[in-house]
Amino acid sequence: MTIFSGWPRRLAIFNADNKGPWGGGSGGEGGGSDNGGSGDGPRNPWAPQPGNRSKVPGPSALDEFIKRARGGGSGGGGGGGRPRIPGTPSPNVLWAIGAALIVAAWFGFTSIHPIGPQQRGVVTFLGRYSGTLEPGIRLTLPAPFNAVQVLDVREIKTDTFPENGGENLMLTGDQNLVDVDYSVRWDISNPQDFAFQIADPKATLRATAESAMRAVMATASLDQAIGSGRDAMEVKVQQNMQTILNSYNAGIRIQGVAIRGAQPPAQVVDSFKKVSAAQQEAVGNVNKARGYAQQILAQAQGQATAFDVIYAQYKLAPEVTRKRMYYETMEQVMAGSDKTIIAAPGVNSYLPLPGGMRRLPEPQTPAPQATAPQSAPQTGAGQ
Repeated sequence: MTIFSGWPRRLAIFNADNKGPWGGGSGGEGGGSDNGGSGDGPRNPWAPQPGNRSKVPGPSALDEFIKRARGGGSGGGGGGGRPRIPGTPSPNVLWAIGAALIVAAWFGFTSIHPIGPQQRGVVTFLGRYSGTLEPGIRLTLPAPFNAVQVLDVREIKTDTFPENGGENLMLTGDQNLVDVDYSVRWDISNPQDFAFQIADPKATLRATAESAMRAVMATASLDQAIGSGRDAMEVKVQQNMQTILNSYNAGIRIQGVAIRGAQPPAQVVDSFKKVSAAQQEAVGNVNKARGYAQQILAQAQGQATAFDVIYAQYKLAPEVTRKRMYYETMEQVMAGSDKTIIAAPGVNSYLPLPGGMRRLPEPQTPAPQATAPQSAPQTGAGQ
């Protein structure tokens, strides 16, 4: 009961409107003065003056400044508010201008589309295809109603295989492995199909190129893959790729395929070089044999032509032709042999023939062999 008995007195202290740290006002419970200068303690500087207790005090200058700093009140002379510079628009006008600028930027960035000469813009309305924009400054509905995807339809792109420079082994028609390095050039032929028909156009293009190249390589030999058959293979791969992509409606046009290198795997390069050298040597020998055969054939044809000419002359004068052929044959036979001319009795030759007889080499006498000196007979005790 002692604890609760003190609470009414404490509540009375809080309810007193003229209490302060400098003592109570006039007519308080304590019976003291108004603390205006007479009383128990110093006077409260914020307390009303004595005799003016019936009037309600207005806000002080400090309270007015705090209200204006916080933005309270209407800003007039009697109430609190934020002071503003004369001639500036009101906050509502500023908010309207800011909103208008945001809307203008939204329209400018999402409705105006500059399309270059080699570009096309694929327009979608809420995700559905609605048209293609030609080159120029084009207008559409703002986002998110319309969206524009700009595609370069003139740029020729190049994909290389393999992409990271590793091995790309393929099997030829004669069961040989070849490391093939090639590239594919392509561009966009239909922007609408390119944007909507295939989820990943580049991955589809690479898969198509690998499939077409392996199919063509499986029908070619090793010599064709690494030799003169590359041109025909490149054309065939391009045609196969275009056929496959057209069936997909991919909107891609293949400009060309180039086989930049075709060689055996690195593990068998040395052996393959030896085989290639042997093959080249065999080709050279075959070419030499063909050249010799053509030479012999040309000689035989020339002899046959000469025989036809002689046969025509023989038909005109057989006896004369026979003698002529006999003399020509004897001339050829006797040209390289020794000849001896025997004159008939009573015929004097008027032309000396100094070289008529071949001079035989003189016989060489063997050199005398040296004989060993004979030893003199020994004399002495031994006899």
